[in-house]
Amino acid sequence: MRTMDAATLAAWAGGTLTGPADATVGPDVVIDARKATPGSVFVAIAGERVDGHDFTGQALAAGAAAVIGIRETEAGLPHVLVEESVAGLSELARHVVAGEAERGLVGLAVTGSSGKTSTKDLLAQLLEDDGPTVSPVGSFNNEIGVPLTACSVDERTKYLVSEMGARGLGHVAWLCSITAPRISLVLNVGTAHLGEFGSREAIAQAKGEIIECLPEDGWAVLNADDPLVAGMAPRTKARLAWWSRTNWAGQEGVRPEGDLFVTASEVQGNALEQYSFELRVDQSGVVSQFPVQLRQLGSHQVSNALAAATAAIAAGCAPAQVAQSLCAATARSPWRMEMSVRPDGAAVLNDAYNANPGSMHEAITTIGRIGAARRAEDPSARSHAVLGDMLELGDDAAELHRELGRLAVRSGVDEVIGVGDFARYIVEGAVELGGTARESQRDLVASSLTLGSADVVLVKASRGLALETVAAELLEPQQGQAGAMRSGERMTAESGVQR
Repeated sequence: MRTMDAATLAAWAGGTLTGPADATVGPDVVIDARKATPGSVFVAIAGERVDGHDFTGQALAAGAAAVIGIRETEAGLPHVLVEESVAGLSELARHVVAGEAERGLVGLAVTGSSGKTSTKDLLAQLLEDDGPTVSPVGSFNNEIGVPLTACSVDERTKYLVSEMGARGLGHVAWLCSITAPRISLVLNVGTAHLGEFGSREAIAQAKGEIIECLPEDGWAVLNADDPLVAGMAPRTKARLAWWSRTNWAGQEGVRPEGDLFVTASEVQGNALEQYSFELRVDQSGVVSQFPVQLRQLGSHQVSNALAAATAAIAAGCAPAQVAQSLCAATARSPWRMEMSVRPDGAAVLNDAYNANPGSMHEAITTIGRIGAARRAEDPSARSHAVLGDMLELGDDAAELHRELGRLAVRSGVDEVIGVGDFARYIVEGAVELGGTARESQRDLVASSLTLGSADVVLVKASRGLALETVAAELLEPQQGQAGAMRSGERMTAESGVQR
């Protein structure tokens, strides 16, 4: 945000100021005292295990100039006292965004059952090539992460990208009330979090809130291949933009009404599961086509790329530049299809950040294809899948985990290792089709695996199982030499995450 005086901060956060009204605060807003910077606003959040109010002294020592909280502390700083800290943060973000929107800031919002973070990362990189862009770190997608990211926009920012998750009806609508997107993307409606919503239709109802908030001159960017997403179109008066991996085959070959259509043709993958395709753009009847070679792993990245490209073009980016930017884009968020190759040749595919049936399917089929490609070069190559629990699936959880084991065998995975409360069901599914499978405890997986130089291992589960530790242990003997196919700070963003 732009710097302001403490009185304005209090007014925007909807609180009462104690301390000098003319104190200069900003531009940074933080919720972690360790990340406080000179002039920053520290939002003290009282959590279940940690109370941010206890760390205001640390924030002051780091240079913080003001505190937003529910009570005054001993730190000698202006305090903005609010009824609830997260609500104060949200009100501040709402005012920050509204002020920048008046001079032209364009907000974009992304939701879906899977692929949100990968698509958000791609979209941010496409927009950055057109102008200054603010987007979330990792998966900052809830009532804390969304407003915290929004507070980072300033007078230079051209685009704000927001990733939006939901735990129930009304959550996405609330987040949209803060960031006021003009372009909203709905990627898909899957079976993730059926335990919370009860049905895919209820999930669609919640996700579709992201297009209901759009102005008439905004853009609803929808997946034509997902019937529940395509069915959201009547819920908005905004212009419609569509993407389709199947060239509308998923909708019985009928192209829906709209002003922008983006498709992929001639899709091909290499031995590392990196995909190329022809990006075809139809803008009001004007058709153009451009070659794209993605750096990310997995065929699902084609859909993510199409979604990001459609949104960027809707925002005004030139299709030729979008295609060029897609070729240069990298995987920014950790533990999402993150391939590391050890010096001995063994490869570890770390996709442990989260999991649901859709993302599990993509990861398992990807490791199967990588294993087959390696086996073609070296007959000794073996593929292993370390699969942990998918959480919040409701009554169908056991059968959905059995299907993971079956899928792994059908995909050619040589060994399946189940971890967690549903491990036995994963193993049952694999054994049912004649596969090799076993259960293991998380801390014993790495030591139980002896990898050959051509072997490849997939590690994937819901966030609660923390299977990234398994991937780290598999690479640990090789640390200092291992060459990761992507680089970047290893970090989590759990305080800002919901699905």
